[in-house]
Amino acid sequence: MNRNDVTEKIISAKVSRGITWEEVASKVGQSKEWTTALCLGQMTATAEQARTIGEIFGLGGEEQKWLQVVPYKGSLPTQVPTDPLIYRWYEIVSVYGTTIKALIHEEFGDGIMSAIDFSMDITREPDPKGDRVNVVLSGKFLPYKTY
Repeated sequence: MNRNDVTEKIISAKVSRGITWEEVASKVGQSKEWTTALCLGQMTATAEQARTIGEIFGLGGEEQKWLQVVPYKGSLPTQVPTDPLIYRWYEIVSVYGTTIKALIHEEFGDGIMSAIDFSMDITREPDPKGDRVNVVLSGKFLPYKTY
């Protein structure tokens, strides 16, 4: 057994039981975005969170322990993603990455936006021309230091 096996079991149970990520998140007590990343193998659960997820998805003790192991982050099977939705995110970074970098540096200086001290919110934005996906990414600015 490994973390991927646990992730596959979670996905299978989610589908067969008709569970939403938002329902899982409300029971775990975290955002739907973070909780989904945890269930998909990208975050580390506390023992309490692992127990809660175990109850929701029918995971045994060993499987719950795997949720508490620090994962190897980065879940894409290929360098350039082939899934159309994920590829569009890759396209956004490819097209707008230099713009994002230039504007962050102009506003904050030389540094990076943290993906560790980070939050994300994904919501539906009703629009008469077709609903829109609203994604807000918020990461702490970390300046490069001199030494």
